[in-house]
Amino acid sequence: MIMATGLLSGQTITAPEEEYSRIRSLAFEGKYAEAEPAARLLVSEFPEYGDGRILLGRIIAWQGRYDEASAVIDTLLMTDPGNSDAAEALTDIRRWSRDRSQQVTLPTDIRAGYLFDTYSEPYDRFWQVFSLGTGHRFSWGTAVAAVNYGHIGTGPPDDISDSDLQFAAEAWPELSKNNYAYVAYAYSPGRWFPKHRAALELWQSLPAGLAISAGINYYYFDHDIFLGTASVEKYMGNYWFAARGYFHFKDIGVTTSFFLTARRYFGTTDYLQVTVGTGTAPDEPYDIITDLERQKASSIRLAWFDQISPRWSYRIGAGWSYEKLYGIAYRNRFEGNIGLIMGIGKVK
Repeated sequence: MIMATGLLSGQTITAPEEEYSRIRSLAFEGKYAEAEPAARLLVSEFPEYGDGRILLGRIIAWQGRYDEASAVIDTLLMTDPGNSDAAEALTDIRRWSRDRSQQVTLPTDIRAGYLFDTYSEPYDRFWQVFSLGTGHRFSWGTAVAAVNYGHIGTGPPDDISDSDLQFAAEAWPELSKNNYAYVAYAYSPGRWFPKHRAALELWQSLPAGLAISAGINYYYFDHDIFLGTASVEKYMGNYWFAARGYFHFKDIGVTTSFFLTARRYFGTTDYLQVTVGTGTAPDEPYDIITDLERQKASSIRLAWFDQISPRWSYRIGAGWSYEKLYGIAYRNRFEGNIGLIMGIGKVK
């Protein structure tokens, strides 16, 4: 490549469009050793030629150097933030890098988690959930099965100390290159978790790093509850943004809530995430029957995900909500969670 670059440096490109077509043909034929230095020369001589820089980024990505390829596209987006072709290329590069990362991680894992949720109005309540499950990456997508053990403790006037079990299964099937889904079902024989919980959501990838989704969530405590949801998502360089709405279908009409999420990626998989939201429909899921008490809430949540190695990864999060209850009562609500995933088998 160094020799080829040296030879090309003495050349002058007089027809950039023709050179672009020639380089693209070389790349499509898999001749990256010739295509990459030629694309670098094209970008060097015509720095404002955005298509040339996008082609260079894709050629580098096709060779598996995703961070370098992202940097090439980021340079273009800094001067031309509205370039939809560049945004789409960056989305592809990020997806390829995550697919590659998933390939080097173990396909089967054991996962454990813990969460707590507490408030002190109109009574003290401390809700905990311990989770243990397993996941597997199939050719069609990923599936997870888990058992959740919940324990609730309340102060006066009821002084409750009780436990519950929930059996849950989730899957993320890939329907096509641009479509995937989320499917879930959970059952509980006790009185605190919903007796039945089901969910279905479909995603559609769009150009320029965009994606949209729509779905429905179903709960049964002592009556049926339906929550619709829809979202718009976008990748921008190392960032991912999502706007999501929930629609609670009641006899008196539809109530809504809205949430905005921003995620900053560090490398291929690690990220820091913040979510803010407000509205009259609580955000999904309903963990416990006492969630039905809240009429309106504003919340903020933070989360950090770190893939330590192909075998180990963890996620930790915390949140605060300010909720309105029946009448005029308000309360502060605090939550925290941590999850650990351990791949099993040999790392190849």
